Amino acid sequence: MHAITQKRLQEFLELEKDNLLLEWNSKIKVDGDDPYKDDMKGNATQMFQIILGIFSQTDQELTPYIERLAVKIGDERVQASSNIGNFVYNVNLGRSLIYANLNKLDLDGELLQDSINRINYCFDHFLYYAVSYYSEHKNKIIEEKTEFINSTHKDRLTLLGQMTSSFIHEFRNPLTSIQGFIQLLKADHPEMKYLDIIKNELDQLNFRISQFLLLSKKELIGKEKTQFSLNQMIDEVLNFLYPSILDTNVKVIKETHEEMELVGYADEIRQVLINIVFNAIDVLSQYREDPKIEIRAYTINQEHIKLEIANNGPSIPDNMVKSIFEPFVTTKKLGTGLGLFVSREIIEKHKGFLACSSIQDRTEFVILLPLAKP
Repeated sequence: MHAITQKRLQEFLELEKDNLLLEWNSKIKVDGDDPYKDDMKGNATQMFQIILGIFSQTDQELTPYIERLAVKIGDERVQASSNIGNFVYNVNLGRSLIYANLNKLDLDGELLQDSINRINYCFDHFLYYAVSYYSEHKNKIIEEKTEFINSTHKDRLTLLGQMTSSFIHEFRNPLTSIQGFIQLLKADHPEMKYLDIIKNELDQLNFRISQFLLLSKKELIGKEKTQFSLNQMIDEVLNFLYPSILDTNVKVIKETHEEMELVGYADEIRQVLINIVFNAIDVLSQYREDPKIEIRAYTINQEHIKLEIANNGPSIPDNMVKSIFEPFVTTKKLGTGLGLFVSREIIEKHKGFLACSSIQDRTEFVILLPLAKP
């Protein structure tokens, strides 16, 4: 009885083959610019031939044919950069059309179920192999593109460093001359107004230039690490930024409970502190009438110094907090997006850690650095 049922099914499907394929191809979803749209009819015919094979071959015998066709079509979908959802829909459309036509036969349900299970085996395994191939190779393409983008980005940064280094050395010569003449003017005309302001602006310009220079260098040749006081450095930074602090009426709260010594490049650590504090001043000047910056430093387990620099400015969006240390990422309209990137480079070079957290009315930068050993 089972053999008779299978024979009737086989004869029916062979008889309805052209009508089924015609209907299948008329209902599939395909993009107009799909380079393989003309091959879809042939692919459907091959799949139908595999379905007909259930009456003469075992699952194990059919599997190589299923896998071969799946890999071929999976590769076409990758090359076409098509929506994989359309492909899955088209395959299941063929399955549904076959089932709809099988209902035309007056066959015993239990006897019919075995053939339906075999048909499902063909379609399920075909989808598995095709989608797996598509996903694997699509991910590989994405990884290759990402690697290319990263490589290109690194090349741009390298080029930027080379161009910046050359530009800065040319720019610093006249800048140094101007700073020298300002000092002479102060000595000859101590009563002259605005010289301190001009000097301070030139110092900040020199500081910004140094940020670009550090992009092209991990270590500065000829420099030596020294031991220095963090407490004294914080005072120096606040004195350096005093005109900006006074101009924006920022209240600075400083707490350093003990003398703390660091070993490293003092000018670079100073640059990090100036950068973070100056950024806070810049933000607060546009946001609050009661701007406040809190600076706290203390030791942890006699091994590390923890420095916290917080302000009561607006919160930084979560997505920005995650990327704020990346190059060219900035929250300021006229910012370069290099300050915090350079700062983290410096802190990590000193075997330290720099992080940022931000909630409403409180943004905090935390720096951990090794304490100088006695």
